[in-house]
Order: sequence, then C-alpha cells, then structure tokens
Amino acid sequence: MAQLKYMPGFGNECVSEDPRCPGALPEGQNNPQVCPYGLYAEQLSGSAFTCPRSTNKRSWLYRILPSVCHKPFKPMDQGHLTHNWDEAEADPNQLRWKPFEIPRASEKKLDFVSGLHTLCGAGEPKSRNGIAIHIFTCNTSMINRCFYNSDGDFLIVPQQGKLLITTEFGKLLVEPNEICVIQQGMRFSVEVFGETRGYVLEVYGAHFELPDLGPIGANGLANPRDFLVPVAWYEDCQVAGGYTVISKYQGKLFSAQQDFSPFNVVAWHGNYTPYKYNLDNFMVINSVAFDHADPSIFTVLTAKSTRPGVALADFVIFPPRWGVANNTFRPPYYHRNCMSEFMGLIQGRYEAKEEGFQPGGGSLHSMMTPHGPDAECFEKASKARLAPERVAEGTMAFMFESSFSMAVTTWGLKTSNCLDKTYYKCWELLKSHFNPSCK
Repeated sequence: MAQLKYMPGFGNECVSEDPRCPGALPEGQNNPQVCPYGLYAEQLSGSAFTCPRSTNKRSWLYRILPSVCHKPFKPMDQGHLTHNWDEAEADPNQLRWKPFEIPRASEKKLDFVSGLHTLCGAGEPKSRNGIAIHIFTCNTSMINRCFYNSDGDFLIVPQQGKLLITTEFGKLLVEPNEICVIQQGMRFSVEVFGETRGYVLEVYGAHFELPDLGPIGANGLANPRDFLVPVAWYEDCQVAGGYTVISKYQGKLFSAQQDFSPFNVVAWHGNYTPYKYNLDNFMVINSVAFDHADPSIFTVLTAKSTRPGVALADFVIFPPRWGVANNTFRPPYYHRNCMSEFMGLIQGRYEAKEEGFQPGGGSLHSMMTPHGPDAECFEKASKARLAPERVAEGTMAFMFESSFSMAVTTWGLKTSNCLDKTYYKCWELLKSHFNPSCK
C-alpha cells in the first residue's frame, strides 16, 4: 500500500486536487458556467448558510458526475442498528461487557455497515438532538458499497485491525490508537484486512470541535496541527453490477443503486472534511502537586450542547503519563456523576480495574450510578509509596461522556451475550477502615 498523503490542521480552509488533473479547481469562484475538465460543481453543507463564520462548515466538490444520479432509495435490513431507546427496560446498574466477538468470515461475512451494533444511546435524530454508541465487528471489506450518515457525525475508534477508509475527499488509513471523524453526509467505504473491531460515537445536531483551553493557554491537549485531512483522489469507473449507496436517515437504513463509483471527486476546497488523529500526539495535562484532577483535562474532542459548558458528548482518553501527586489517592476517585460515562479499552490494562476490563470490551456507568476503583486497586493505591511513576504505560483507555441519560439496547443487554453479570462483585471486597478513635 502506497503511503497516503494528508494536510495538517483542524477546521482549516483546505484546497486539494488530484495531481492527475492539474488546474481542476476553478479560479476565483465556486461554480463557473463550465468547470475545468467538464466536472460538476457540488456544495456539501455541514451547517446552515447563515451560521456565523466561526461555525460555518461547507466544502465544494468538483466531480465527474453529481451525487444526485442514483435510483430511488429503498428500505434495507437494519441488522442491529437502532435508535429505539424503549426496546429494553431501563437498567441503572453498573454495566460491563467482555470483548465483543468478531465472527469468522467463514461463518458470517460482515462489513463495516452490516457489522454495526447499537449498544446504547439517547435522543432523537429527527429533532437533531442526541447520541448513540455503536460497536463494529467486521471481517470483510465493503465492495461496491458506500455509506453516509444523514443523522449526524461518526467518531470511529478502531481497536483491532486497521481501516482503509475511502471518502469523497480522499483516503484515510486509521489504525488502532488513532481515531477518525466522518462528518454528516460524507460518503465513505471501509476496507479491512482481517478480523476488525472498534467503537463508534455518533452525535446528532452538533459537530465535534476542540475543547476550549481556558487558563491552560494557547497550547496543550490535542493540538490542531496534529489532525490530518485527506488529499483529493478519484476513480472514474462504471460498475456493471451496480454500486450501492447506503444512507442512514432518521435512524433507518436505505439503499440506492447507481452505475458509477461515488468517489469521483477530482478536486475540492472548503473546511468541512473528514479527518484523523493519532492519540499518541495528545499533550497530557496532570496534577503536579496534590489531588486527582477531573478527567475533563483529557478531553480530545467535544460536541457542545446549547448549554454553556455542557456537552452532548466528549471524547476523553487516559494515555500514558506521569503520576507525581503527593499525599494523594492517585487512581480515579469514587464518583457519582450527572453525566453518563461509557468507557472502552483499545490496549493495555486500565489502572482502576486491571482485571476484568479488557481490550475490545466496555463499561457504562449511567447517570448518578456510583463507580470507582475496585477493591484491589484501592488497597494497593492506599498503601503505595508515592514516588514519581509512569501511569498507564502501554495502555489506551477512553471515555465517551454525555449529558444524556443513555438507554441500553436489547443487543447490548442480551443478544451480544457479552454482558458481564459479575461486574458488581469487584466492589464487594471493599471493607470499612473507619476507626473513630484514630484520626
């Protein structure tokens, strides 16, 4: 595989044209009467026309045929993709899942779309307010099929296996310990190289952005320059057997047929693009005196709600770092939260629960459900000699945190057969150390 090229920067105004067609971008205007090379001009809007410039998102695509050239959309099988949050009874318990199983290709072929399984979520795509968390398990590449999400943005976190994602803007190679964001309406296809698994955070009604840094200053956390945008690449090919375009619309899947590849964009310009990010580039902020800082200092991306300081969803990571706090219980503290916390593990062993929480699995601590370190972690950290130490070496855990109270699907509770029904027992060994005569 030839090494892919990218353009750096978050939310930048970018211009790109495939080098096979120099001068494909019109000069000085967006939609001339006749585009270079006989291309069609098509605008992809990611925000209302009248949004302030700081939040206005759009790109112009110059393509061989416009996207409108397709047969009518028809409903297709949903699989385990859903936005029906009432299909199972509410469950306020601490929930943990063992690694989600990836079927062998010889048993059942699944590509990225057919391998999407909705785990939990809240809100409603019709009103453009909500989130969903999906697990993807796949073993087959998408052949003559592409997907786009009319409901919102996908933040994709591969855990096992790399993804070669072809988009209308170009190609992205996304490996474990990297993430990518495919924004609303962008068509893409996923090629895999074996048994592949990961997590998807979907948000309706907002785009991901970098968190404000406040008193941290101008630099830190995820730096804009480390986000990568693909460069233009096109294919001009007819598909004799038909090309399938899959749309996720109002929580349902629909498919339409056309006889050409949708990846026929020869050139483009704008600030509404897919992008990827390597989690190793995150500049960690941590306590250097005392106390355990709140996990918001590890926020990579946020999708803001209309309430100041409250997110529809935050993407937070727990990367390798130094722990140096004095007179401090260094692991995460015991907590009850007005937010919902879903955690996943890409690799390694999470410091608060070194046993049971495995790569490719997950946990959900719902709104106001108590959680925190298990008994073994508490005893160990309470007696540890507090020297400077590396924390989470070789590990990458992450959290999808949301202001929504999320419902778990029937697939998550039953059909996946991955729910760890013994999870609560990791706290049963916690014992009282209270002694009223000894301060």
